[in-house]
Amino acid sequence: MDSAEFHALAYNIIRQVPFGRVTSYGHIAKLMGMPRHSRHVGQALKFLPPGTNVPWQRVVSSSGAISSRGPGTDGAQRQREALEAEGVDVTVGRTGELLISLATYGWFPASVDGAAVENEEEEDDEQ
Repeated sequence: MDSAEFHALAYNIIRQVPFGRVTSYGHIAKLMGMPRHSRHVGQALKFLPPGTNVPWQRVVSSSGAISSRGPGTDGAQRQREALEAEGVDVTVGRTGELLISLATYGWFPASVDGAAVENEEEEDDEQ
């Protein structure tokens, strides 16, 4: 799978995350059949153009934290505001991290339209 196909599949799956719910980069990768490629999912989201119909704000780290975009950027705050507009409670952790309760807001289906969870052994055989 080339990077354009990877991005298209990731975006297709992310579009299926329901309003007011979140999932993790790792779960998107798992649904793609590529469970070891969570960082690539994050990279794919960096390439989204402004005004996209991909609900990028609904993807967070496996701990429920909104990923930092680095010093001097406002991406984490924009993600917080977008999630709060959907009714998702975002709290501030003791070290300042922005957190979402995955027990409350998490979305972790075994499969979605256009992709299914693959066996990791099958993925290893394909590489």
